[in-house]
Amino acid sequence: MSQTNVQFSVASHIMASLAANPGQPVRSSDLASSVNADPSFVRRVISKLAKAGLVSTTRGKMGACMLSRPASEITLLDIYQASEAPRTFVVHQYAVTECCHVSRNIKGCLENVLQRAQASFEQSLAQHTLADISHALEGDH
Repeated sequence: MSQTNVQFSVASHIMASLAANPGQPVRSSDLASSVNADPSFVRRVISKLAKAGLVSTTRGKMGACMLSRPASEITLLDIYQASEAPRTFVVHQYAVTECCHVSRNIKGCLENVLQRAQASFEQSLAQHTLADISHALEGDH
């Protein structure tokens, strides 16, 4: 059974929280509280965002992070790629049953469709910025 991957949504939550506090350092413990997730998991996500240049961090007891550039210059695709989330859809890796015509051919047929779907998904993410998400959140007061 496959497992749901939340890396992109958690990374987006973190980035939206940082965007809600522009220019102000936010502690990882506060972000973990907002996400309601384990602080070590949140710190790992922050590390990926920092590695991608989306956030800047300070270490230590008073360590915190903040956006490294304006929310209007960060796309959801930037966050998705930084989160290192797996592709949205993938073809299964079960062995082929040679005596079955479907089993021998389904992976090749699906791969092209799924590659196009992934490209469409990523193009859609590229059209939305973190600022768009922030504005939507502001309207939800």
